[in-house]
Amino acid sequence: MKSHTSDRIKMPPGFWSGIRQLGLADQDIVRKARLPLTIINESEVTATQYYSIWKAYTDLIGDPALGIIKLATAFETAKYPSSVLATYHARDYRDALNRMVRYKRLCPPGRLRMSEEGGYCTMDLDWLETEEPGPPILLGITLACLLEFGRRGTGQHVSAHSLELSESVGNAEALEAYFGCRIRFGSKRNRLTLHQKDLDLPFMSFNEDLLEILTPALDQSLHDRQLDPSIADKVKWIMKRSLAGGRPDILPIARELGMSGRTLQRRLTDENTSFKRLLTEARHEQACEYLTDPSLDTKEIAFLLGYEVLNSFYRAFRQWEGDTPTNWRSVHSAS
Repeated sequence: MKSHTSDRIKMPPGFWSGIRQLGLADQDIVRKARLPLTIINESEVTATQYYSIWKAYTDLIGDPALGIIKLATAFETAKYPSSVLATYHARDYRDALNRMVRYKRLCPPGRLRMSEEGGYCTMDLDWLETEEPGPPILLGITLACLLEFGRRGTGQHVSAHSLELSESVGNAEALEAYFGCRIRFGSKRNRLTLHQKDLDLPFMSFNEDLLEILTPALDQSLHDRQLDPSIADKVKWIMKRSLAGGRPDILPIARELGMSGRTLQRRLTDENTSFKRLLTEARHEQACEYLTDPSLDTKEIAFLLGYEVLNSFYRAFRQWEGDTPTNWRSVHSAS
């Protein structure tokens, strides 16, 4: 079974203030994204909303390359989220990148992979289970921030060896000037390659006392995230809540979870189940629970389970328990 991250994405605390520093109005971005203005005050958004915000930022900033550089350099260190502060206050550049790989799992939808070989360090950015790839500008900003952390932490103008992006993001010359290397668009991967020797550079921002506070809290958050309910559990919970309204449909449930119907189907397949199987399990579990309540008759229970015809409920229950609802209730009431 695959492990997945949360279906909601945390907005960096300083994101909107960073946008304003670039001379853009956060309201204009939200309107361009066709989202309610209240989302500016939300700490979490769905993947669809997150992508819409970045696409709107791309449209309003003009050249995506300049949008990458400006936001990466304008973002105030003091407004970094705790997962990024643990990177900024690391012992050296290598420690910082390792921490970023580890704690990026708290900030979907991207995932980082790091490897060192032959004098180089490669940072690969993979996009997790989404219906569409991440906006090109977001891919670029994520990798630009890895370089920016090195520059701010070491106090040196660290340059990359190379940058590969799956899609073009505007002015290549501007990006090459910022990264200090040649850029390849149209690659099969999104990769920042650094010089391995730079990873030994100490961070002037190293703060051991702060790391002793941040690290246990972040590790606990990672542990808690791994204990989050599976997608199947979330779907079944929503189903049980809405059974009385009729047979649950996959699209409304997918929207509630912040994904498309196809993505939800794929996620359930990854967890070795299906929407139809979960619906059967939800009805079975709820039927047994309702039958232990003597105040509910079988007609009411059939309705609460979304059955329009009582006989359909009887047939289904016989398949589940090998008995009628009435007999099952008698036996379990007695016990």
